[in-house]
Amino acid sequence: MNKEFLFDMLKTGSVSGNEAELEKKIYDYMQDKADRVTVDELGNVTAAVNPEADFKVLLTGHADEIGLMVTAVGGDGSLMVTRIGGIYTSDYPGHKVRIYTKNGVIYGAVANSRDISKNKDLESSDLRIDIGAKDKEDALKYVQLGDTVTFDTDVRELLNECITGRALDDRVGAFIVMEALAKAREKGASVGCYAASTTGEETTMNGAYFTASRVKPNIAIAVDVTYTSDNCGISEAETGDVSVGKGPVICNNPSIHKKVNECLRACAEKLGMSVQTEAASGHTGTDGDTMHRTGIGVPFALVSIPLRYMHNPAEVVSLKDVQDCIDLLAEFLVSCTEDMQLRPF
Repeated sequence: MNKEFLFDMLKTGSVSGNEAELEKKIYDYMQDKADRVTVDELGNVTAAVNPEADFKVLLTGHADEIGLMVTAVGGDGSLMVTRIGGIYTSDYPGHKVRIYTKNGVIYGAVANSRDISKNKDLESSDLRIDIGAKDKEDALKYVQLGDTVTFDTDVRELLNECITGRALDDRVGAFIVMEALAKAREKGASVGCYAASTTGEETTMNGAYFTASRVKPNIAIAVDVTYTSDNCGISEAETGDVSVGKGPVICNNPSIHKKVNECLRACAEKLGMSVQTEAASGHTGTDGDTMHRTGIGVPFALVSIPLRYMHNPAEVVSLKDVQDCIDLLAEFLVSCTEDMQLRPF
């Protein structure tokens, strides 16, 4: 695992619709780790091994993150914003932020007061960002409407191989699929293997649609994060007992392909790896839902990293889980063959 590159990814802003800087880093990083690396009109980066093969397996992890977008500037020079993706508005007051402009990052402070902190119905439109501008004219010298905003945070290492940072959802997924592809290449995978860092998952799912429509995979696996039932997580009665540090999570869901799940579990057993299970009804809420419906239909599975405090500025994952997911997916790619039987009977 290239932890240095993972941490660089985590420090790079990529609010949905503004992923180009991060995608360019991934594009450059994969040049000597794949047989072919491409980027499409939306900025989706797809690395391929054995691109001439007829049977294709696509892994995706999304590069975008939730955040804010500048919608207006007040007479006092403060910035007004709207939400991009599923933010917790209450996280923002009193915190430092980064505004990503055409001329680079500028910094701001989100206004807070006793009245704001007491507002239980706070909306993103209630937020005001102070960038130190004298007035509206001064602010517009630096900021344009449509500029995106993230928390001004960094990644930090915790105890027991855990890390905390902003947008681990789903930078770790984008990192995992690229590392898994590179490892599968080293291990001699024979089928067409594709790894894509997709755009827009938190808002439109358009990145997954562009990517899967063009690759036309026989199998797709979405790699994302999932809620845990440990440490302020969700009730295990909802989706199962999932904990940070206990391995990748395989999802049981009506739309997920059972035979692909069986193959993933067989690979984990071969590696002597512990995996966890979550059970969910309806859509998965990931790129898998979109890839599933492209072309004539694509069998898919969802492999997730246990994540605490999802959509918050201090999410937590285990680097051990990240490495296990890389190893599991690399083994899966190596195990795939041209004559795989995917029909249930």
